[in-house]
Amino acid sequence: MRKFLYLLFSLALLAVLFTYASWTADRPMGHYLSDLRINLAVDQGTPADRGNLLGIQPELFPTDYQSPERLHRKLAAYLQTARDQGFLNDKTVVVLPEHIGTWLMVSGEKDEVYQAPTLRQAMHWLAFSNPLAFIRALAGAQGDNRLDDAYLRMKADTMARDYQVLFGGLAREFNVTLVAGSIVLPEPSVNEGELTIGRGALYNSSLVFGRDGRPIGQPQRQRYPAFDRQDVLQAERPDATHVIETPAGRLGVLIGTDSWYPLHYRQLNEQGAQLIAVPAFVVGRDTWSKPWSGYKGLSTPSEVSLKPGEVNEGQAWRRLTLTSQLPVSQARGGVSVFLRGQFWDSGSAGQSFISHDGQQFADGEARGARLLNLWL
Repeated sequence: MRKFLYLLFSLALLAVLFTYASWTADRPMGHYLSDLRINLAVDQGTPADRGNLLGIQPELFPTDYQSPERLHRKLAAYLQTARDQGFLNDKTVVVLPEHIGTWLMVSGEKDEVYQAPTLRQAMHWLAFSNPLAFIRALAGAQGDNRLDDAYLRMKADTMARDYQVLFGGLAREFNVTLVAGSIVLPEPSVNEGELTIGRGALYNSSLVFGRDGRPIGQPQRQRYPAFDRQDVLQAERPDATHVIETPAGRLGVLIGTDSWYPLHYRQLNEQGAQLIAVPAFVVGRDTWSKPWSGYKGLSTPSEVSLKPGEVNEGQAWRRLTLTSQLPVSQARGGVSVFLRGQFWDSGSAGQSFISHDGQQFADGEARGARLLNLWL
C-alpha cells in the first residue's frame, strides 16, 4: 500500500510539473489595439542644410512590448508621420526617451504579465513564467535589492539583441541618426559592432545608432541614477562623458538627472559638443506639477541654489537642464524627451521641451504622443 501511494504521489507530481512546463512554454499573442497617432508640439527654427534635432515623446503601454515587432510598428508610425511632415533628412538626429528599451524585459511574455493590476504582480508573473532564467539571475544578482536586480538581469541577452535590432533597424529604415533612449543592462558595451553584456552591475545606458543601423561609439552610462533606483543601478564615474560625431554636429547624451549637473555641460563643452540629447522619465501621473523634492540622496552641485519645494517638478527640470544656456552649455541646441504612458499601476509624467539660444519651447499639453523639432 505504501509503495502504491508513493507511486501515485510521484505520478501526480510529474503531472503537475508537466502541466507547469507546458504553461510556461505557451506564449499566446493577445489581441492588440494601439493608438499610432502623434501630434506636432514644437517646430522651432527655419529649415536649412544643417539638419535638425527631433524629439519623439511616445505614449506606450505594456501591450506595446508584447513583441519587438509591435513596438516597431508604433515607433515606425511616429517616424513616418515625421517624414510626411518633412522633418526627416540625412542630417536628422532623432531622440527617444529614457527606459524605452528597459521595458523590453516583458517582451514575449504570457498574457498574465500584461493583465496584472500592479507592476509588482507583473514582475511576479514574469519570474513565475521564466523559472530557470529567474533562478539563474537571482543567483548572480548584485546590490541591495537582489529581487529587482534579478528581474532586470534575467532576460538581458534577449533585451540587448532586441534593442539593437529594433532601434538600429529604425535608424536604417528612416535614414536618421537615432538616440535610442536608454536600457538597463549588466555592463553593456559595443564589441565589433554588436551590443554585448557582461556579468557585473546593472547600468542605465543609452546607445546611438547611425543611418546604417550600426552603433556609434560606446554606450553612455548614467552617472547619477534616480534616488529610488540606487539600490539596483550602478553609477558610472563622473568623468565618463563622451561626444559622438553625427551629420548634424557633435552630440552629447545626458540620461535623466545627469542633465541636472553643470559639471557635465562643462565636460561636454571641452569636447566640443554642439547638440545635447536628454532622454528622461518621471514616475507618477501627477509628479510634474508636484513640489520638487530636490536631489534627495544624490550629490547636490555647489552651483545649484534651488531648494526642495521652491518650485514644482516641471519647473525644476527646465531650470536644471542647462542645454544651450550660455555660458554653462555652449551647445547650439538640445532636446529633453520624456517617456509617457501607463505601466500597470505606475503612471508617468514629464513634458518634453526644446532648448535653443537660451530659450525653451514646450507644448502646453503633456499627455499623448508628441513631436518636438528644432532646426539647427
